[in-house]
Order: sequence, then C-alpha cells, then structure tokens
Amino acid sequence: MTSLQFSGVGVRYGQHDALSNFTDTVKPGEWLCLIGPNGAGKSSLLRSVAGLAKHSGEIRVDGSPLRMRSAKRRAQLVAYVPQSPVLPDDMTAREYVVLGRNPFVSHFGSETKHDWAIVADVLERLDLVDLAHRAVGTLSGGEKQRVVIARAIAQEAPILLLDEPTSALDIGHQQQALELVDQLRKEHGLTVVSAMHDLTLAGLYSDRLCLLHQGYRVVSGTAAEVLRQETLAEFYGVSARVHHAEDGTVVVIPYRQGSSGN
Repeated sequence: MTSLQFSGVGVRYGQHDALSNFTDTVKPGEWLCLIGPNGAGKSSLLRSVAGLAKHSGEIRVDGSPLRMRSAKRRAQLVAYVPQSPVLPDDMTAREYVVLGRNPFVSHFGSETKHDWAIVADVLERLDLVDLAHRAVGTLSGGEKQRVVIARAIAQEAPILLLDEPTSALDIGHQQQALELVDQLRKEHGLTVVSAMHDLTLAGLYSDRLCLLHQGYRVVSGTAAEVLRQETLAEFYGVSARVHHAEDGTVVVIPYRQGSSGN
C-alpha cells in the first residue's frame, strides 16, 4: 500500500496560477476525490502527479520525492486516466489495453502470458471482451473511455489517477467501472485520486472529498461534511438540496431557481 503526499504544490500556465500551495496526504489505500467547478485546479493536480504538468512544491510517494524517479519507475507507481485521451484509431482495443503493461516489459522484451492474462481479466471485468478485436477508431465515446480505464487498471500501479473517468459512460457502465476500481482498491490496497463532477457518485465511492476553488484547497472531509447546501451554493453557484440516506449516502439534487427545492 502506497501513500501520496503533496507539500505546497502549485501549477502555473504562463501567467495563470491553475493551482496554488496545495498540501494534503492521501493515506495508503484511501480514495480521495477532488471536486470543484471548472477551472478549480483538479486536472492540474492530477497532471502534476502523472508528470505531465510542471509544478512547484513537492510530491512524495511513500516519503520519497516523485521527481527523483525515472519515467519508467513513475509509470510503475502511477497510472493515469486523462480527461480527454488521444487514442490511436487503427489499434485494437486489446492492443491498446496491453500498453498498460509497458512499464514492466524489458527494453528488448515482449509481453508475457502473465501480461496477457491481466489484460484478458480487465477486458472481462469492464465488459469489453466483444470489443477486444475492434479498432479503437470504430468505438463510441463511452467505449473508448472504458478502454482507457482498462489500460490504466492493467498497469497495476499502486496509485491510480482518474480525471472524470465516467463522464462519457451510461449509468450502468459508470457503476461498473467505479465498482471495479473500488474492488481492486480493497483487494490490492490501491491509492486512488479522482476528479469528478458528479457529486453524488464522488461521495458514494470515495473515502474523502477535497473541494478546490480557483486553484485553492477550500475544505476536505467526508461527503456529509463537504456536500452541504450552503457550500454548494457558494462555490458552485447552484441551487441544490442535499439528501442524507439512511445508509449514509449523500445525494445532491439540483432544483430550478425560484422553487423551494422541497
């Protein structure tokens, strides 16, 4: 099980500060979900961990600076599902998913039976077996997103980063993908950091929510602590009712402005 620590992390694009002085610790096996309106800094934080965005401050994995790791070692530690992935149209879904095994293949080696067995298992769990030999370019947006998630899971990295992983999925495949991530987290101790706009799903699957706004960390806590009607109104500008179910699920229900929301 692997921990992830952020100390004063900032990301700047030109003259714009996308993320400022972010400090937090994601415990081994914890699922932290980043929430906040567009432009809050969620994707920038995930990209900084993945090595795709230059950052200030320090990111540590199990106490060791991530910047000191080679690209291959970082790929063995961190798997990343981007918000807008670019996929090769002529590659089959199966061929794309097995790319997740690249960090573990030697320079002149090839995939082993173990690698292909992992790919087969992930394809089955994400209902992708029938699509395995289809060209990625022929898949729908939701099917492509599931293939990208499958590649990240096949990577078997102890840290999994998910940037809007279910935005293109129907409700059934949303649940299927998130349940699989949660199951693997419990089985293998994955540490998960996700960014999600669906606040109900975010609270349902994560251990802790962290609200970002204009690049700053506002509040962190359980769904019940963070998903409050007044907080959503202030930082999202949304009229919403927050329902607390008997099982602890927190449901965010938007209502039309001008109505009572009851």
